[in-house]
Amino acid sequence: MADTEAQRLVADVNALLRLKTTIIGMQLFETVEEMEAIPRIRRPKARHTTDQIVSMGSRLGWTVGITQDDLVGAQCGAVIGLAPRDEDFLRGERYVNVWHGTQPDAQARQEALSCVPFGRYKAMAVSPLESGRLPAPKICLVYATPGQMIILINGLQYRNYKKFEWSVVGETACADSWGRALATGEPSLSLPCFAERRYGGVPDEEMLMALSPADLRIAVTGMRALAKNGLRYPIPPYGIQNDPSAGMGQSYAGKK
Repeated sequence: MADTEAQRLVADVNALLRLKTTIIGMQLFETVEEMEAIPRIRRPKARHTTDQIVSMGSRLGWTVGITQDDLVGAQCGAVIGLAPRDEDFLRGERYVNVWHGTQPDAQARQEALSCVPFGRYKAMAVSPLESGRLPAPKICLVYATPGQMIILINGLQYRNYKKFEWSVVGETACADSWGRALATGEPSLSLPCFAERRYGGVPDEEMLMALSPADLRIAVTGMRALAKNGLRYPIPPYGIQNDPSAGMGQSYAGKK
C-alpha cells in the first residue's frame, strides 16, 4: 500500500473520528524472508502474545514481524494460521477450571474460534498503516470507543446496506477480530478480552474493528456523507429531559 495513499486514508479516519490509537495494518507472509525484508522491521527478543505484538504497532508505532517461535503458545499462532488446530488444541484442556468449568465447554470454545487455515503462512507483521511499510496489508485494526465505533459502522452501512452479525467467543477474542477478518475478508468487531487488556494494554473504553483497507475507504466515504447530514462524532448529548423535536427536526426536516 503506497505510503501517500495510506497517509490520506488514516488522516481522513482521524479527522472524522478523532482516534487516540494508531491505525495499524496486518499482513501474513508465506516466507520468513518476505517478512524480514520489510523496511525497519523489528523482531522480538522474547516470546509474546499476539496481543502484545499488535499493541507494539498500535500503541508504540513500531513495525514488528513474528513467526510462531516468537509466540507464547499455539493459541495465538493458530488464530493467524501459524500453528495447527490439532487434537490437543481443540480439546482445550489447559482452559478447564480457568475459563471453563468442564472440558466439553473448553472444547466447544476452541472449536468456535475463527482462525486462518494452517499451512500456507510462516510469518506475520504489523505496522502503522500510514507508514506504508507493509506491501499489501490484508486488514487494518481500528481501536475506538463505542461512540466512535458506531459512527464507523454507520459509515460502512451508508451505501449497499448490510446487517452485521458478529460473534463473541469470550476469551481469545482476537478470533472475533483479526482471526475472522483475515479468514473471511469481512469487517469484524470484537470486545477485547482479558488477555488483550492485560497483556496488550487495551484500555477499558476501546473496542476493536478489523477490516480491509478497501472497507475502511468505504467507511470514510459513508462517514463523510453522514457528517454532511449532521451525524458526526463526537455525538453531543441532547439532554434526557428535553423535547427532542427540535433536534430531530434538523435531521428529518421535510420527512414524513
